[in-house]
Amino acid sequence: MSSWTRTALLGMLGVAAGSTGCSRANVFAITGEPSADGGGDGAKPVTCPSLKLPPGDTRQTVKVDSMDRSYLLHIPSTYDGSKPVPLIVDFHMGGDSGSTELSDSLYPAVTDPEGVVMAFPDGKKGPGGTGWNIGPCCVEEVDDVAFAKALVAQVQTTACIDPKRVYAVGVGTGGGMAYYLACHAADVFAAVAPAAWDLLAENAGDCNPSRPITVLSFRGTADVVVPYAGAYSAAIPGMAITFLGAKATFEKWAEIDRCTGSPSAEDSNGCSTYSSCQDGVEVVLCTKPEGHQDPGDARVAWPVLKRHPL
Repeated sequence: MSSWTRTALLGMLGVAAGSTGCSRANVFAITGEPSADGGGDGAKPVTCPSLKLPPGDTRQTVKVDSMDRSYLLHIPSTYDGSKPVPLIVDFHMGGDSGSTELSDSLYPAVTDPEGVVMAFPDGKKGPGGTGWNIGPCCVEEVDDVAFAKALVAQVQTTACIDPKRVYAVGVGTGGGMAYYLACHAADVFAAVAPAAWDLLAENAGDCNPSRPITVLSFRGTADVVVPYAGAYSAAIPGMAITFLGAKATFEKWAEIDRCTGSPSAEDSNGCSTYSSCQDGVEVVLCTKPEGHQDPGDARVAWPVLKRHPL
C-alpha cells in the first residue's frame, strides 16, 4: 500500500499543489431516471478528470474552519476514471483512525470490483479518544458535518464521482456519525448504513433530514457498549448520553421517513424492513443474535445502498 500526501499525489498527476482540481474531460449526464427515491430531476452533467487517479491508498487533507482534517482515499484497481462511480465514506469507531478502519472495513472486498471509491476520515480526539462530534457526544469544538461535506467536495475534484451516489457507513461512534449525516446532510449523502450505534435521546428530536433517506442499521443483541435495548451511558467522560435502543431507533427512522404499515419479518440475514416509506426509501434493521460491536455485513448493505441514489 502506498501513502502519499495530497501535494505529492497532485504533483504526480501534474497538478499544482494549490489547485482546487485538475483539468477535466469525459462529460457524462446523470439522467435522473425515476428511481426508488424519486430522483427523476433531469440530466446533470458530471465531468470526469482528464487524469486518472492511480490505484492505492493516499493520505489527503482538507481545511475546515481553519483546521486541517485528514482522510485516506482508497482507489481500487478497477477504477478507470472514465465514468462516474459511487463514493462511500467509512467512519471509524471511537479510539481508532481512518487507517485502522481501512484495514478492518468489509466494504472494499465487496465494492472494489465495481470501481467504487472510498474515503476513510480521521476523527479528532475527545475525552474518550478519537471520535466524532454528533451533538452531545463524543468530540467538542469540531464541525464533522462540515468536514464530511468538504471531504466529498474535494474527492469530486480529483475522482470521477457520481454526486447522486455518495454514501456514509461506520461502526460504533462512526455509526453514530453516519446517523448524524442522515439527519443533517441528506442533501449530500444518498443513504447510510451505521453499525453498533443508536440514535440518542438527547438529540433524536433534532433529526430533521431535508428529504426522506434510506437507513440500514446493523446491531448485535449482546453489545455491552451500546445495549440492544437502549441505556444511559457515561462511558465518555463529561458527555453522558442515552441510547434509544435498536428497535426504538428503527421505529424512529420509520417515523422520520413516514413509513406506513408494519415492517417485514426478519429474513435469513436477520433484517427487517419498512419498504412503504415516503419517496420509496427503506428503513432496515439487521439484528445479529449474540453479536457485539460488529461492523455489519457489507454484502447485505451495499445492494441496499446502491439502489437508492440521491
